[in-house]
Amino acid sequence: MPYVTDGIESAMARAKAAAGDLDVLVHGAYTAQRALEAHVLDEVQIHQIPVLFGGGRRLFDALGTRTELEIVRVIDTPEATHIRYRVRR
Repeated sequence: MPYVTDGIESAMARAKAAAGDLDVLVHGAYTAQRALEAHVLDEVQIHQIPVLFGGGRRLFDALGTRTELEIVRVIDTPEATHIRYRVRR
């Protein structure tokens, strides 16, 4: 598949069309931020590990608007806490 250069909305639309009935996954803070801002992200899943690196891109630092999330599922293990949220519209 070629690179999409005309925005996150177009990239997500093309990905959803290609996926059919399957889910489309978005990885990385920058892409997730753009998808949240464009209102094309339905869910967010976070895997929180008990280590603080002190660097990197903050996942929710650069959002321009308030986004409300609803907890769908939490799985807590000694290695990580996995939280799935639904994006409220």
